Amino acid sequence: MFYTYPGGYTVRGAYDLLTIQEAPMAELTSKLVWHNQVPLKVYVFAWRLIRDRLPTKSNLVTIRVLSADMASCIVGCGLSETAQHLFFSCDTFGSIWRLARDWIGFYGVDFDDISDHLQQFTHMTGGGKARCSFQQLIWLLYVWVVWNERNNRLFNNIITHIPRLLNKVKMLSLGWLKAKKSTFTFGT
Repeated sequence: MFYTYPGGYTVRGAYDLLTIQEAPMAELTSKLVWHNQVPLKVYVFAWRLIRDRLPTKSNLVTIRVLSADMASCIVGCGLSETAQHLFFSCDTFGSIWRLARDWIGFYGVDFDDISDHLQQFTHMTGGGKARCSFQQLIWLLYVWVVWNERNNRLFNNIITHIPRLLNKVKMLSLGWLKAKKSTFTFGT
C-alpha cells in the first residue's frame, strides 16, 4: 500500500487500513489524477474514468441510450466496451501498456481495476518524486490518447496503429512537460 499514516506504521494503522472501505485508496487515486502539467480537460476525463462515468458503450447501454447488441468493443473483439476492457484488457489498446513500460524501462503486470492500475503504474519503480510524477503524466496521457483513438475509430472511421499511439504519448508528454517548465530540456 502506498498510503501512510502521519504517525508512521502502527498495528492500529494497519488494522484501520485493512478495515476501512476504499477511503485511503480513493483519496490517493483522486490526488493522482491531478497533475500540474496536464490540461484541465484531461484531469476531468481521468476523474470520470476512475469513477466509471465515461460514455463507454456499456455505460450507454446501462442508461438505455444504446441497445445491448451495440455494446461491443470498437476494435471488433466481441467483448463489451467497459472502461476496464477498453483501457486494460482489450488486446489492441491494452498492448500499449507493455510498450509504454518498455519505453520507460520497467516491467510489471497490469491490474484490471483502474484505480489500482494508476497507483501501481505511478509508483512501480519506486523512484523519486520526479520519476513518479513522470509516470503519472504518462498514465494520464495514455488513457487520454486511447480515449481519443476510440472516438476517432467510432465517429470518424480513422484507425491509428498502436506504435503511432505510443509515439503520440511520447510527443504529447514532451510538449506538456515543456509547456509548463521553461527550463525543461530533453535528455538531461
